[in-house]
Amino acid sequence: MSYILILIGCIVAVYAQAEANQNTGVLVLGIVVLMYGLYRVYSTIPNKKEEEKDEF
Repeated sequence: MSYILILIGCIVAVYAQAEANQNTGVLVLGIVVLMYGLYRVYSTIPNKKEEEKDEF
């Protein structure tokens, strides 16, 4: 689901930039969706420092 949000955010942001008169609202919406998707992906990746603490 997160990868789909990232893809949708990228497409919307590029579409908003491609128009002759840029629609700022659509661009901001695309960036927000993109960042939310990235946040969800990065939240599932474990922290390297926490793994090192568990080893000792």
